[in-house]
Amino acid sequence: MTTLDIPALQHLLATGHAPRLIDVRTPAEFETAHIPGSYNVPLDLLREHRDELRDHFDEHVVLVCRSGQRAAQALTIAGLPNLRVLTGGIAAWQAAHAPVVTGTPRWELDRQVRLVAGSIVLLAVLASTLVEPAKWVAAFVGAGLAVAALTNTCAMGMMLAKLPYNRGPRTDLDRVVTALTGDRP
Repeated sequence: MTTLDIPALQHLLATGHAPRLIDVRTPAEFETAHIPGSYNVPLDLLREHRDELRDHFDEHVVLVCRSGQRAAQALTIAGLPNLRVLTGGIAAWQAAHAPVVTGTPRWELDRQVRLVAGSIVLLAVLASTLVEPAKWVAAFVGAGLAVAALTNTCAMGMMLAKLPYNRGPRTDLDRVVTALTGDRP
C-alpha cells in the first residue's frame, strides 16, 4: 500500500501540486469534518460504481478516511495507479492541527459499532440470567467482531452507515461525477 504522510500532503497543497483528495467516509462523517478541497466518494459508492468513477479521477489521488483503514480498502477497490492513502486519515490530519472544514458533529462509525455491539452483548448476558439461551446472542456478536478484525471489514459498520443519521447530505453517483468534473477547489 502506498501512503502519504501529513507533512508531505501539506507540502503538495502549499506548492500548488495538490493531488485529488477523495474522502471515502460516509456523507455524515464527511460533513462533520473534512480536508478543504476534498471530494466525498463514500466507500460503498466507490465499490458499486468504480468503473464510472475511475474516468473522473486525476492521475494522482490521495484517499482519506478516519484512520486509514477504509481508504486502504478503497485502494484495492478502485484499481487505479498512483493512488495513495493519507497515513492516519482525518484523525491524524486534525491532530496535526491542519485546516479542516467542519459541520454538524456526529459519532464516527467505529464508535457507533462499539456502542451497538457492547449494548447487545450486555443485554444478552443480562437476559441470559432469565432465559439461558440468550447467551448465544452475545456469542454471535463476539464472533462477528472477531471476523471483522480478521478480515478488516465490519458488517455492523456497513449496516450502521446506511442509517439516516449516517447518511448526511445526499451523495449519489451524479453528484459525485458533477463535483469531480467541475472546477477544482
